[in-house]
Amino acid sequence: MCGIFAYLNYQVPRTRKEIFETLVKGLQRLEYRGYDSAGIAVDGPTKVNDVNNNSICLIKKKGKVKALDEELYKKDTLDLDEELSTHFGLAHTRWATHGEPSALNSHPHRSDKDNEFVVIHNGIITNYKELKKYLINKGYEFESETDTEVIPKLIKYVYDNRENDHVTFSKLVERVIQQLEGAFALVFKSRHFPGEAVATRRGSPLLIGVRSENELTTENIPIQYNTGHFKEGVQEMNSRNRRDSCTINSVGDGSAVEYYFASDASAIIEHTNKVLYMEDDDIAVVTGGRLFIHRINRQVGEDPVRAIQTLQMELQQIMKGNFEAFMQKEIFEQPESVVNTMRGRICYDSNTVILGGLKDHLKEIKRCRRLIMIGCGTSFHAAVATRQILEELTELPVMVELASDFLDRNTPVFRDDVCFFISQSGETADTLMALRYCKDRGALTVGITNTVGSSICRETDCGVHINAGPEIGVASTKAYTSQFVALIMFGLMMSEDRLSQQQRRLEIIHGLKMLPELIKEVLNLDKKIRDIANELYQQKSLLVMGRGFNYATCLEGALKIKEITYMHSEGILAGELKHGPLALIDKHMPVIMIIMKDACYTKCQNALQQVTARSGRPIILCCQDDEETSKNAYQTIELPHTVDCLQGILSVIPLQLLSFHLAVLRGYDVDCPRNLAKSVTVE
Repeated sequence: MCGIFAYLNYQVPRTRKEIFETLVKGLQRLEYRGYDSAGIAVDGPTKVNDVNNNSICLIKKKGKVKALDEELYKKDTLDLDEELSTHFGLAHTRWATHGEPSALNSHPHRSDKDNEFVVIHNGIITNYKELKKYLINKGYEFESETDTEVIPKLIKYVYDNRENDHVTFSKLVERVIQQLEGAFALVFKSRHFPGEAVATRRGSPLLIGVRSENELTTENIPIQYNTGHFKEGVQEMNSRNRRDSCTINSVGDGSAVEYYFASDASAIIEHTNKVLYMEDDDIAVVTGGRLFIHRINRQVGEDPVRAIQTLQMELQQIMKGNFEAFMQKEIFEQPESVVNTMRGRICYDSNTVILGGLKDHLKEIKRCRRLIMIGCGTSFHAAVATRQILEELTELPVMVELASDFLDRNTPVFRDDVCFFISQSGETADTLMALRYCKDRGALTVGITNTVGSSICRETDCGVHINAGPEIGVASTKAYTSQFVALIMFGLMMSEDRLSQQQRRLEIIHGLKMLPELIKEVLNLDKKIRDIANELYQQKSLLVMGRGFNYATCLEGALKIKEITYMHSEGILAGELKHGPLALIDKHMPVIMIIMKDACYTKCQNALQQVTARSGRPIILCCQDDEETSKNAYQTIELPHTVDCLQGILSVIPLQLLSFHLAVLRGYDVDCPRNLAKSVTVE
């Protein structure tokens, strides 16, 4: 969704041009999240006789960050060579939710024409209509169609009606966010508080990077409760939401330091690997070069400390290298990413699997009534792909749920259920809401994520990091195969003491050991797949069929084609062919079939006969040397054979490559497909 980046340099001289470059580079690192416009807020003064030294300049542009970058240098009123010892700048990429993509609707949003307060926002404010109506009645004028604009207007209202002149920036923000409903990550800047930054979050990700020449230390300080009262107006709107707050932590000693605020670590890693992950209802304020964290509604037993963490990420991981696109790079990283998922967890000598994040809860999981797997999109498909083997190995009923549908149904959840929440980013809004729903009902919650420090990672009782490495392309590839492997390893760990499953376990563990080399074999088919794409890229529709262990591959392959090629594609369970989809088959309809030598082989052959009997010309993914299948195929993509439950990892890779080549041939941006975002942080 929207991308937040902000940069504060305290007693670190930077020219305005250097500040622009830092802000623009931060936005470029966040482009993969999906966006339609971008904007920046920086301090004056300007080259003209501007008497207000605390003026704020907003520069906003529809389209790509590159267009914004070009616009910055057209502002001849800004002195680009002026050196600023202390400065705070905001930057934002917007993904339209309320109001069309336009410069006016893009962020930062302002409180008034004098830009007294400006804010950048990721998320959605669900009660913005109520707040907007209230503020309009108080005489405030709105210029955009967005939900975000109520926030700077509201903070100006609170500031204009303050009880005294000694109100702090963080107190203003605290009073404002207690009126907001929905999900948000917010960063505020004000001409009334030059050189200060305030950030807060609830339900949307936000982290702070810290860069200092001095050794960073985290100083624990006594909790201080502040019980200030609201002025008439904000209190009368929502007085029930007033809570106490407490200062829980401080960083920095007031010497030269730089702070980076961002939606995710990819925008920060080139500057620093020291980060602080904000929690819901944290308010972070930087004043005088020191970072303080205030807390709203402190929970009983909560750790009153925010620790500075060290990112385990390298800059080259978020660079394209010699590849055309991040998606292509991530497809070809899968031999390494699946190894990283298994590293230190599978002992091939003793045939044991240990997932450290689940070890302490294993007895409780084994006693559960059922397993519920919850996710969205690709993460949902990873659950579908592994459901069959998990049912076989654990001998437990396994439900697989789309998070949004799960919530819409108010699905019954019990204390002896174990609920898995699968998300690459760990911030997926529907999955996060489903997590809280299940926690409220007493179920044990397990996170399967790729992002350390994410909301799902922090809020689940236990979990597994899939360790696939940063995934920049919007269309998920290596995260899918790593989620697949992580769930297989969970099944192996659960069945370790089942005598009846030992032979099956050994077969799967051996298959996992061989998997990286087999993936490399599949990647060597890239040229052949590109040739097939040359035949298909002008088509309007594409069907992908399979069954059993490969049904999830059909769903995931069709999703990849939809996401980045904008072709209509549909994943079809081959067993349902005669119940409707067969009507679509003729010599003009491209059909991809997945037919592997497993328990469904004969049934898939029957489906193949039905397709060819209607003049269909199927492109078939099959095992090497499968002559029976090949003779009925228009074209074949021959894959190495592995254990049936792992075959889906090998069969999905040709479809990932096919979608990539189709998108390139159709002339589309592979990494940033239209209307889509990498991290879906709103419902």
